[in-house]
Amino acid sequence: MEQRQENLDNRDNTDIDIIRHQSNTSTRGFASMDPERQRQIAREGGKAAHVKGTAHEFNSEEARNAGRKGGETVSRDREHMAEIGRKGGRSSGNNRKPDNGTRNPF
Repeated sequence: MEQRQENLDNRDNTDIDIIRHQSNTSTRGFASMDPERQRQIAREGGKAAHVKGTAHEFNSEEARNAGRKGGETVSRDREHMAEIGRKGGRSSGNNRKPDNGTRNPF
């Protein structure tokens, strides 16, 4: 332990932060990588799949089904849906022209 402490004392603060982070997590695998490095690898994989011709591309029916499925999931949360409605009402209310008493309220 003393040897390791001496080694840590000889490094700058950036290195120490990295070592502390790595000591609490595995240093292997995709999940332990820096998020920017993960994005870079994913981006390269996507490009390669398109070049190879094996990348999946949604057709309109698949996209429609995915949107419907997501909408069903979101709409189960009634409080969330009510908040969406309130925001929409406020937004459309701000765009209305004043009626100057000319509209029939009935």
